[in-house]
Amino acid sequence: MANDNDILFEVMTPLGFRVRVTHAYWHLIVDIKHPVMAGREEDVQKVLKDPDEIRRSKSDENVYLFYRSERETRWLCAVSKQTDSEGFLITTYPTDAIKEGIQVWRR
Repeated sequence: MANDNDILFEVMTPLGFRVRVTHAYWHLIVDIKHPVMAGREEDVQKVLKDPDEIRRSKSDENVYLFYRSERETRWLCAVSKQTDSEGFLITTYPTDAIKEGIQVWRR
């Protein structure tokens, strides 16, 4: 039987680092932070693997915001932190605006 800390998914980003998400952390996101993201694990994997744009956070150079358009003026954002060649998901949410920050990658 798997425990809550087992990896739910792991994705390689276009920036060359992997982002891992555990079952327990995913539940924290969908139960507390952003319940609207429940059931959207595949969408989050897609935005991390194949974003339209990636921006570096203005406040932390190791934090990246991955954006993928869902429809006109609506994006899915996945925020991750890179530590060497590994990374982890901080949060994910739908948004109507791309945040400021340095664009580091664009499709």
